[in-house]
Amino acid sequence: MLSGSIFVSLILLLCSVPIFLVFGIGSSSAAILGLNLPWSTLIQVSFAALTKHVLTAVPLFIFAGMVMLRGGAATRLVSFSTALVGHWPGGLGIAMVIAMGFFAAFCGSILAAITAVGTIMMPKMIEQGYPKPFVIVLAASAALLEALIPPSNAAILFSALTNVPVSMTFAAGVIPGCILLGLMVLVVLFKCRDIRNSLPATGAEKWTAFRQALPALMTPLIILGGIYAGILTPSESAAVAGIWAIIMGFVIYRELTFTSLLQSLRETATITAVIFAIIATATFLSVVLTYTQAPQAIIAYFTDMGANLTLFWIALAVICLILGTFIEIVPVFYLTVPIFAAITLSFNQSLLHLYVVFVAFAGIGMITPPVCVGIYTSASVLKENPASAFREVPLFVGVGIIYGVMMILFPAAATWLPSIVR
Repeated sequence: MLSGSIFVSLILLLCSVPIFLVFGIGSSSAAILGLNLPWSTLIQVSFAALTKHVLTAVPLFIFAGMVMLRGGAATRLVSFSTALVGHWPGGLGIAMVIAMGFFAAFCGSILAAITAVGTIMMPKMIEQGYPKPFVIVLAASAALLEALIPPSNAAILFSALTNVPVSMTFAAGVIPGCILLGLMVLVVLFKCRDIRNSLPATGAEKWTAFRQALPALMTPLIILGGIYAGILTPSESAAVAGIWAIIMGFVIYRELTFTSLLQSLRETATITAVIFAIIATATFLSVVLTYTQAPQAIIAYFTDMGANLTLFWIALAVICLILGTFIEIVPVFYLTVPIFAAITLSFNQSLLHLYVVFVAFAGIGMITPPVCVGIYTSASVLKENPASAFREVPLFVGVGIIYGVMMILFPAAATWLPSIVR
């Protein structure tokens, strides 16, 4: 019966059935028909997963990002980044990567980052001679910074699954996020070294751009400062970020309207519904894993075959790359993290190290066909066919793999800062 449920899930996935239904139908049938569990058990576990206090921060951070997108903060961040590096070789591409990093520090949504920064930067880059395929894939790849640079919804979901404090997971992503940003800047410098450049901004223009972007740049300080000072919980800091975004939009930048505020609420509700539907049905799988003791069996298998830590990281990378190609990153979290976490602890490794390595390889799925959500989103900004950008994917997949290997080899990148702020 369990093997039959897995087969049904694969068929549904290949038929492009929404992933929450794949989880729900496959796992619930395994639990009810294969393990003879009552519906009430699944509902109780699902309800407990959805009502975790830490998950309250997810829609609040998404809302803050949506309001900042329509309230003028994203525009100021892009202008500031362009003033700093726009005259460099490949300057606009570098500016987009940096702006993505800034926006990631208060957004919480990868797709919102692509829309916010990409809408402004991508047409400018096309006008200046950047190849459209490269621009599309760069925007999709740079948005992965949101999964690392805090506050991050990926960090919140990981903490909800592993019970690692969110503050520690946030801190673990800072240095790896900066490393990934640096790798992308190097790629742009090399790939776009012959692109004509704009004139350098004057000192006065840089100061003006900084002054206008300052309220937006203060947002990460408000969010993270409140958390690490012990004043705010992650959920409370997300609520403060939303209020600050509204103040910036209405009072400081004066670009937010009640219509755009309502639109931000609607989009927040849509994105949140998708994420929470996946969480609700993915917990059915956790019930099946618990009752079948699959994680313990996998750990025993690794131990019996004499597998070492290196083999585990290779297996994790391959599994994440394969799953990320066909499934979005949120269900990949709920499908694999509980098992990976148990194996990681059996090797006496830090779960924070697991977090940055996992995000590296699972995040590559954002740009690998066929389920390359990041590329579809960035291509829609330019109203281009996503397939036209696929030839640039191998370059950024290579960057992602290099970054992932670096994270495996240097675990201190993930664990050093959390040990300081603990």
